[in-house]
Order: sequence, then structure tokens, then C-alpha cells
Amino acid sequence: MKASGPGCTCGVTLVLLSLLAVLHATTAQKNDISIYSFTVDSKVSSRFAHTVVTSRVVNRAETVQEATFQVELPKRAFITNFSMIIEGVTYPGNIKEKAAAQEQYSAAVARGESAGLVKATGRKTEQFQVSVNVAPAAKVTFELVYEELLKRQLGVYELLLKVQPQQLVKHLQMDIHIFEPQGISFLETESTFMTSELANALTISQNKTKAHIQFKPQKTAGQLDKVLGGNFIVRYDVNRTLSGGSIQIENGYFVHYFAPEGLPTIPKNVIFVIDKSGSMSGRKIQQTREALIKILDDLKPNDQFNLISFSGDVTHWKPLLVPASPENVGQAKRYAANIEAQGGTNINNAMLTAVRLLQSANQKELLSDGSVSLIILLTDGDPTVGETSPARIQKNVQKAIDGQYSLFCLGFGFDVSYVFLEKLALDNGGLARRIYEDSDSALQLQDFYQEVANPLLTAVNFEYPDNAVDKVSQDNFRLLFKGSEIVVVGKLRDQSPDVLSAKVRGQLHMQNITFQTESSVAEQEKEFQSPKYIFHSFMERLWAYLTIQQLLEQMVSASGAEKQALETRALNLSLSYSFVTPLTSMVVTKPEGEQRSEVAEKPVETRNKHKNFHTSHHSFSRFPPVGDTMHRKTAGPSRRIPSDPWRDGLRGPPNAPLYPLYLTPREPDMMLAPSIPGEVLQGEDLRARDVAPARAPAVASDPVTGRLWEKKASGNSTDLSQRAKATSSPALIQAPPVILMLPGQSVNRLCVDIKHSQGPMKLLSDPDQGIEVTGQYETEKAQFSWIEVTLKNLQLQVRASPEHVVVTQNRRNSAYKWKEMLFSMMPGLNMTMDKTGLLLLSSADKVTVGLLPWDGPGEGLRLLLRDTDRFSSHVNGTLGQFYQDVLWGPPTEADDSKRTLRVQGRDYSATRLVKLDYQEGSPGTEISCWSVEL
Repeated sequence: MKASGPGCTCGVTLVLLSLLAVLHATTAQKNDISIYSFTVDSKVSSRFAHTVVTSRVVNRAETVQEATFQVELPKRAFITNFSMIIEGVTYPGNIKEKAAAQEQYSAAVARGESAGLVKATGRKTEQFQVSVNVAPAAKVTFELVYEELLKRQLGVYELLLKVQPQQLVKHLQMDIHIFEPQGISFLETESTFMTSELANALTISQNKTKAHIQFKPQKTAGQLDKVLGGNFIVRYDVNRTLSGGSIQIENGYFVHYFAPEGLPTIPKNVIFVIDKSGSMSGRKIQQTREALIKILDDLKPNDQFNLISFSGDVTHWKPLLVPASPENVGQAKRYAANIEAQGGTNINNAMLTAVRLLQSANQKELLSDGSVSLIILLTDGDPTVGETSPARIQKNVQKAIDGQYSLFCLGFGFDVSYVFLEKLALDNGGLARRIYEDSDSALQLQDFYQEVANPLLTAVNFEYPDNAVDKVSQDNFRLLFKGSEIVVVGKLRDQSPDVLSAKVRGQLHMQNITFQTESSVAEQEKEFQSPKYIFHSFMERLWAYLTIQQLLEQMVSASGAEKQALETRALNLSLSYSFVTPLTSMVVTKPEGEQRSEVAEKPVETRNKHKNFHTSHHSFSRFPPVGDTMHRKTAGPSRRIPSDPWRDGLRGPPNAPLYPLYLTPREPDMMLAPSIPGEVLQGEDLRARDVAPARAPAVASDPVTGRLWEKKASGNSTDLSQRAKATSSPALIQAPPVILMLPGQSVNRLCVDIKHSQGPMKLLSDPDQGIEVTGQYETEKAQFSWIEVTLKNLQLQVRASPEHVVVTQNRRNSAYKWKEMLFSMMPGLNMTMDKTGLLLLSSADKVTVGLLPWDGPGEGLRLLLRDTDRFSSHVNGTLGQFYQDVLWGPPTEADDSKRTLRVQGRDYSATRLVKLDYQEGSPGTEISCWSVEL
């Protein structure tokens, strides 16, 4: 899905979850508060995003009304400023130490008022909301500013804006400016509210180091006649080489990004510790089994592994770690498939058992030199059996591991004590992650594993000349994984050298390695002087932001005087740079006569459920940020995005039917099926017919009854609806699994009914196009349980199930709900979905593949094709065979509604029947087609 630039073999995909702007105006529609301007401006300077959300409203009522401003922002972002301008008076937000704001906070709570202005609202977001009374005809301007250093996950940087005004807005605009001195290697966009009508409102301009993305719909063009709402995502990558990274300098501060390309992965020894207690029963254990089976498939031959499952008791699959051979992986998958949930939760014994397995393997010299040992714990609850004190478990595990292995903790759902798991992981060189209980939980588990599946370096240390730098952030790291990035920031000394040099030391599998790099201070300072693409002194703020984040993380594992010192330093930085962090609060003042102040505090992960947490996923990251899915298209300089020709083309002229599977001839000598039963063409060279006008329809609709009538050569007509009812009554007319337009025809269709299916079917395969379509058809239910489209040239896979669509590329999964708008452009591919659920995968020179959920008679997934003249002569498969030479036999003497269809030397019986065309969604329309059973 990604086209790398010159010299770049692995993309750093910046997950710019930095823009999530939501203006909530449900009350506005009720009380005449009108939003006349809504803008989002984000400047991304060297991965650091500075975002300003501005909303202007007016009270058109004759009485005082309440206006509500609501914005969603990333959890990793810090609010830096908020203000309201009312009748020319500015009411700013003031950031204070949390204790200093506590009096106002407590007073508001005592009055029974909602004092918290910020709350967790999504997997990666939190919501800021404030309300204010507006006098008649008065205007209010709300402005919120937040900042975030974008973290690389699975090779992706992603910027997500969520626009949801819930009313028409006269002026709506989004501007994203990106400046990356390393060079932008690819750029893509994705939206859940874009349509072909809005495509021209999106413009993308890009050169080597800069990009500008603007979305500006025009009311004069009819683009603002509908209420817009949904996500807008920008993903991009930067150029990288096998070097010591990129050092960038601005205004006396530096940032060092390190993610070298081309390093081989280090073999790993991994133990999966799986909670199978009673609380994991049902959907949780089912998804865990599903994810574990997929993860085991991703183990490399030189890896070693074992499985531990625990409830009240602890069970390990094998007495020792075993190589990840096909035989061992197969046995482990069968073991994982039979894990059942019951009993209590003995986390302490499970963890100590995992450590003992690694220690035993190490003592027996079974671990390869230079390999990396990981323990991955998945649990959904608190310890209830054996040692139940979280503090003692943390102490026991840390003592047992003794810095030799890395522990990663996954907390499933909100019943688990996340604080306990976070400390457990950070104490032992790993990290914790919450797995959200949703339909894509298995994908979340897989994505997390992919983050740690490919270790590249261990014991990574950064070295800078003592006379050159000061106030350097964390500069030593236990592990570097493929798809991630290490960031070090610091301040230059007053008398620093003209060139800043750095060494990065680490360990590969069997050897030590040193990277060296240097950067000219004067040249770097000059590069960042363009005010259009940066905000001033951004690197100093980047330094403060990252330092605060690291201090907060270190506080989790610290205690006593050390913890107090870390907290004091983090607090002072938060106040100095006006960041709303867990240590500070922002007091929002209001006009006299209202509640005088409210307090905004940054939410932190809690022990149990967030009451207001919404679990339905709108991510695009990872379902993403699990991050996160999904058409990507590289934009050239100053290019305006065209409307979607594939979606429009499939619709055809006004009032024309939208055929679910549209076949046009690939070879000129294909035989045409007779448009009129009784007219038979045999052995005729049809090269000239490829450009001949379409014949008159063989089926006409009575304008009064709506019945379908089939023309005969004799001039008589047969009521196909009645004939179908006579032969199939009282059964309902069904929608076939697949409808194919016959080669060379514009009206006749081939309805394919699959009566015999054992296991996955290869539906289509064209090696020249790089397209392969497989599916699992359940004959008992007469439906596809899944369909998978693989685009080999893009290394992309789209797997559709009745539940959702999962797009996988570069080890990253993005999941999408059916019937949610999607308009995605990426290098080499466009992907769109409309409200009917029609998902189209298209590009300029490829066959267009469509997938559709069908909930009418014969429910299940449906497949559509377009531009099939682009198939090569090597196309094959259960459906692909119909794109080869097709010959029709004469009608039988007794019934002209039956034909023999010969495809590649095999004869099929074709019968003229009435079926449901599912293209426009349920309930479908009746059509006459040639029905073939496979």
C-alpha cells in the first residue's frame, strides 16, 4: 500500500493522531446557536504537531442560549492553550499546578456541577468540552491549541481529524502543513465523509520536504449543502538510510531521530502467558485463540517459543522452549485452539513459571547467542489465586527477571488493573497496552505482537560531546524494534561546536555496531527559518514535551525521594511551557454571572471502566490507530484530487442499473451469449463486435405491473416472473452469490450458484495483474463467510467478513465497519465505501474489485468486478474461467430457456431464471439472468 521514495526501503509511518477535532453542536440545532466558521490548522514540524481548532458561533435567537464547544484530541497530546472571545473580551485558560486549582475544582463538585472538562472518549482520544451562555445576536470565538510528538508505530505516522459539527457550516476548512527535512517519501489521505462530490474540495501539494493538504468545501459548488461528519486522516513517511539517524537543530535545541534501514532482525525467544480464567470465557478467549493462532504463524524459523496458560493453576505447553519449526508451530496452534476459560487468576505463579523456563533454557545453553528474550502477558483481571498483592507480585517478578528479559503486558478490557500491569512492564524493560473489548480485539493483539516481533538492536546508547550538549533526554534504550523510532532531544551549549556529532552504539545478533552521524548547526538553523511550515521555537517545546513524557513514565517505577524529584521536575516543565499534564490543571474562566471557573485536567488510565468510554471503533489505525488502514495515493506537486471515476463509472448513466459484477471481453474471439433466446451464434469471430453497439435488451419491464418479460425469436413473450414462481414457488427469489456480466454483453448476466464447496475457493487469480481473490463459501447457508482480495504488487490484503473489513499491509491491520463512508487514496490504489456498504478497490490500470454485505434473502457477502477487460490471458479460477473463451450451444428443442455453456472445454447447463440483483442493496431488484451451478 505504500510506494517508497528513492533510497527508502522501509517507511516510517508517522501516526499523526494529532488532529481529532470534533465540534459538537447538538444543542446548537435546538437553541439557534449557529456555527458560521470552523477551522483546523495543524503544522507538523519534524514530527511535532501544533494544532489549533477554532470555532466561531453566533446566537440567532432572541434569548440567551448556551453554546457548547467540544473537541477530541489524542491522549498523548498536551493542551497548551484555550480561550473564548465574547463581545470583544478574551477569557483565557490559565494552567496551574493541580493543587492550586483544587479549590476551584472542589467548589464546583460541591455545587453538583461537572468540573472535569476533559474525559476519555476513545481508544486514543480524550474529549475537551466547555459551554458558555451567549446573549442574543452575540458572537463567540472558541480556540483550543494542543501539541504532540508523533510516535512511530508499525512504521506509520498518522494525522487524524474528526469533524462532526452536526449542522451546516458556512465556512469549513482544514489545513495541514508538513515539513520533514529528511524528505517525504509517500503521502496518503483517508476520509469517512468524503464523496466524489467533495473530492475537488481536497487539494494536495508536495515537494521533497514539504506538503500542504487542504480540505475546503465550497457552498457555491453545493459541497456544503449536507452536514459533514467523520474522520480525515493523513499518513506519510520519511526517507531513511542505514546510518546514525537524522539530527535536526532549531533555536538552540536539537532532536535526534534514529530508525536505521536495512538491519536484519535478531532471533527471539518468546513466551506467551495467556490468562484462561473464568472471566476470559466467551468472546475474549475466542478472540485470544484467534489472535494467538495468527501470531504463531508469524514466528520465524530461528525463533524459539513456548505457551503458558493459567487460571488458578499454571500449565505450560512444552517443558522447554522449542524452535519455531512448521511442525512445532502446527502443534502449538492446535494447543491454542483448545484453550478453555475457567477458574481463578494466578498471575504470580504464571509469571515466575515463564521466567524459570527462560532461565532453564539459558542454563542449558539452548538460547542462541545475541538473541532477545521476551515475555508477553495477556490478562483481563486482578490476581485472585496464590499471591494476590500487586506490589509483592511486581517485586517477585522484577527480582526473578533481574534485567535479563523484557516483559510486555496486555490488559484485556477495563476490569484489569492497568496501573498494576503498567508498572509490571516498565519495571522490566517493556511496556503495557490496553486491549479494548470490541469486535477487533484479535486484531489489536496481532498488531501489538507485530510491534515487538522484529527486534533490530539491543543495548542502544547515544553519545554526544560533553562540550556540545546539555539537558539531554533519555539516551539509553534496551531494544529497538522494526517499525519504531528512538527519539533523543537536548539543548546545545552556548559555546557548542559548529558541527554536532553523535555516536549510536548497539548490539546486533552476533556483534556490536556503532553508527556515526553529524549535523551542521548553521545549516540546520537555516533550514527551519521558514515560518510558513513551522511555529517558532517548536524544537524547544518538543524537548520539553518529550522530557515530561519520559519523566512521567519513570515515575511509575520510582518511589520515595526519587519519585518526588522526578515529579517536581516534570511539574516545573509543565508550568514553564504551559502544558496540561497529569500534574497540572487549566482553569477556564467565564463571564460574570455564570459559574466563574471550570477546571480541565488530563485523564489518566484508571483501574476499571471509564463510565463514558465509547467502545465502537472509528479508527483508522489501527481499528488502528491500530497504526491504522484505506487507500493511499501519492500526490505530486500542486495536484488537485479528481473525482472518483471508478465509483461514478460503475453507476453508469442516470437511471442505469448498477451491475454487481460487470464483465467485458478480454479476448476479441470470445463468443457472445445470445441476447434473444433462439438466436445462437456459434464459432463466429467476434473481433468486430467488441466495438459494436449493445443489442436490445432480452428482458423488458412492464411499466404497469413491473413484471419482467423475455423476448422470443418468434415475437412472443414469456412472463419470467410467473415462470420463476411456477418453478420455485413458494420459495423467495434469491440473490445469487455472484452475478457476472457475460463477455461482450451489456444486458445479459450470468448468475453463478455455488452448490459444491470444500474449503477455501480460488475465485480469481491473475498473476499479470497481481490480483488474487479467494473465498469460503458455505453451501448450507448459501453464502460466503469470507472473501479475501490480495494485491501482490502492493503487498496488501483485504479480508471481508460479515462483521467488518480488515486491510493488512506492512504488518499493520486496519479494520472498517460495513456501511461507513470511506474515501481513501494511496500510492497505486483507491479504496471507497458508501452507505450501502459497497467497498471498491480500484486503480488506473487494474481490474476494480468490489465487496458488498448483503442482508436480503440469501444474506452474506457478495463480489463485484469492473474493468475486467484489463484481465490478462492468464486469468483463472472458479470465476476467472468465464473471462476465457466462452461458447454457447443452441437452445434445447423443448425449452428455449436452457443453454449449454462451454468454458475451457467444460460444459455447464445455463437456465434462464429470475434472480435478485443485490447491487443497490436490500431488498434488491428482480432481473432475468442465465443461472449456472458450480
